Amino acid sequence: MYALKNKVQLIGNLGNKPEIRTTESGKKMARFSLATDETYRSAKGEKITETQWHNIIAWGKVAEIAEQFLSKGSEIALEGKLVNRNYTDKDGNKRYVTEVQVNEILMLGEKKQPKA
Repeated sequence: MYALKNKVQLIGNLGNKPEIRTTESGKKMARFSLATDETYRSAKGEKITETQWHNIIAWGKVAEIAEQFLSKGSEIALEGKLVNRNYTDKDGNKRYVTEVQVNEILMLGEKKQPKA
């Protein structure tokens, strides 16, 4: 059960192409957003879909896979852990960020084509 203390599994679609950076030490980092949808029926029977956006970060080999294979709209499953960090922005305000740090990505479907 120890491994389940901080574990996240999501299935969704990329909101943008992964942003790739390389650290001074040569390690790759990929950052992208993932949309997950939840559909339910309201009390009136109307179908309602709510979309949640998640900040995703990947390092090393996983970042290289993201760079090579992922694009906007790609459907993926991922597994990772929640990571909280903070920083001070250019105006001196302290900002807090929660991200999913990915350790595994699985490509599920073809890139969704825009409807004409």
